[in-house]
Amino acid sequence: MSFVHILLCVLLISFLDDQAHGQRVVKHESTSCNLYEGSWVPDTSYPLYNASDCPFLEREFNCVNNGRPDKFYLQYRWKPDGCKTPRFDGQEFLTRFKGKKFMFVGDSLSLNQWQSLTCMLHSAVPEAKYTLTRAGGLSTFKFLEYDLKIMYSRNAFLVDIVGGKIGSVLKLDSIEGGKQWLGVDTLIFNTWHWWLHVGRKQPWDLIQEGTVLYKDMNRLVAYRKALSTWSKWVNTHVDPTKTQVFFQGVSPDHSNSSDWEGISGMNCYEETKPVIGSIYPAGDHPAQMVLKDVLRLEAKSVKLLDVTFLSQLRKDAHPSAYGFGGHRNIDCSHWCLAGVPDTWNQLLYASLVE
Repeated sequence: MSFVHILLCVLLISFLDDQAHGQRVVKHESTSCNLYEGSWVPDTSYPLYNASDCPFLEREFNCVNNGRPDKFYLQYRWKPDGCKTPRFDGQEFLTRFKGKKFMFVGDSLSLNQWQSLTCMLHSAVPEAKYTLTRAGGLSTFKFLEYDLKIMYSRNAFLVDIVGGKIGSVLKLDSIEGGKQWLGVDTLIFNTWHWWLHVGRKQPWDLIQEGTVLYKDMNRLVAYRKALSTWSKWVNTHVDPTKTQVFFQGVSPDHSNSSDWEGISGMNCYEETKPVIGSIYPAGDHPAQMVLKDVLRLEAKSVKLLDVTFLSQLRKDAHPSAYGFGGHRNIDCSHWCLAGVPDTWNQLLYASLVE
């Protein structure tokens, strides 16, 4: 038998073996498997850690400790169609990325994901010594034995807001804050939720583009312009052979008071089960569509953690009345920990090790 015939036989046997064992195990998105398309399935081996074992967890994310009575939301696993992700291995993560620096940059949804990853890693090596420091808008969690830093930089818009005689100005084409992001091995960006604020919650008085000042602007238009500025910064300052850049995607809100997100009439309060199946009734998120377009056209080296759809299905996993404010503040924007952001980090892990 010729070498070619032998090779063909080996390939055929491998193919049949894959079919016999059902789903293939992959560690990254490929043309045959999209890790972000799938559904949530019950799994009693979850959660990946207990919130009570994470001493530095922010109070507003610790839903169990805040009195949430149901626990079903903790026992779901994201199951992509046609393949599956590896279970998160915190020890392997720490060993693989020894001496590296990770930084989450964005609003409190970045804080949510940063806290998730630090809890996941701490639970893998609970006896390992660590330090947690906060200076200004930068929080740094360091595993001393591994010389690994997991940082969070509070920056709700990525572009700059500056104060002056005319008030606070949101500068769509300025990104001086990027100086803090230099020299980091892995950057994970996020921005969206604060772009929707109006009235007293709106943190700017004017919007500036070039030399032109605006009293207001369509928020999706302003969002796109800011992302374009951010993309130019990445293209200019980041060497993709040294630094990996991700964008978290848009974390959905399940509040029925939102004009942009959620299903009409739906509120996360007292929700205990995910949306069943692989279709979200409200359809694509408009901000996520803008983000995908910018990444496709202007920031091709950036990998998208496309968490929007899988998070849209989890109307049950927000703090709701079990966040920091209790029943006075129904939180349908952030996520309980343990919870959905752990899956975001599992998908980040899968992308990092591809």
